[in-house]
Amino acid sequence: MSQRSSARAPAPAAKAKPAPYPFWLGGVAASIAALGTHPLDVAKTRMQTARERPGLAASFINAAKTDGIVGLYTGLSASIFRQMTYSVVRFGAYDAIKARTKPTVTYDKTTGKPSERIPGWKLAGIASVAGVAGGIAGNPADIILVRMTSDINKEPAQRYRYRNALQGLYRMVTEEGVAALFRGVAPNCVRALLMNTSQIATYDLAKDGLLKTGFFKEGTWLHFSASFIAGTVATTVCSPADVVKARVMSASSNGSGGASMLTKLNRAIQKEGVGFLFRGWTPAWVRLSPNTILIFVTLEKLRVLVDVSREKRGVPSARTASSS
Repeated sequence: MSQRSSARAPAPAAKAKPAPYPFWLGGVAASIAALGTHPLDVAKTRMQTARERPGLAASFINAAKTDGIVGLYTGLSASIFRQMTYSVVRFGAYDAIKARTKPTVTYDKTTGKPSERIPGWKLAGIASVAGVAGGIAGNPADIILVRMTSDINKEPAQRYRYRNALQGLYRMVTEEGVAALFRGVAPNCVRALLMNTSQIATYDLAKDGLLKTGFFKEGTWLHFSASFIAGTVATTVCSPADVVKARVMSASSNGSGGASMLTKLNRAIQKEGVGFLFRGWTPAWVRLSPNTILIFVTLEKLRVLVDVSREKRGVPSARTASSS
């Protein structure tokens, strides 16, 4: 047998694995979304921290009366600061852990073709871990955001009057100590866990479920629909923790600030009833639903930009990997 005929055919080259998306991509998408929905965040926080029960319209009017239209963007610097800590970590950690999680192989009942997917319970677990990490990272910015947006509900002598997020961070450390940075970290982490699980994991599951119906294909309409579902689920799941977190963070370290979270929760239930845990649900949904849509639609577009940039440089992207 000749040397030519006995030579083996070269093995096919292994497909290059696409590089993960930048860790900070989710934070950028969330910051862009915050620019559009921050006035709703202001109204929601003021409703949650007010002793009386102002409506959504009243909250907007009060904010506009205080500083004009600019009043609707009170605390915007803190909102961006929050997204670039909290959202950077929660999205980045979720994607990083998910990339290292072994998927489960399932077979289509009709075609028999195998497909690899991470089960919903695993996605929920990954989102929970990432959410807690984000809650810890974003806690200082969250405190400043709550204080800046709810300052109007306090007596003039008790207001913080932070000029911006960085000045608020400096004053909080110098006036209240480093420990103040972790004020309300427990309810914040609970809320972050619930938010990540009910928002990010729900988005992935909804997106996959909508694709299976055959009425959707990859694109903006799919991203819009999946994020709308995720936003509604997240609002309902997170409302109680969000209200408690706002109450704890808006308080100062003096006076009633020494009471435990459970003590404050018990007092509020006795005075206002269990329904107070869902106070501000409507503005929360009005804010969180479009915010969720803006985050995920923007995030998907940013991912496309990253893929296009990589393809131009000859670097494997998620698009080329899925189409090959």
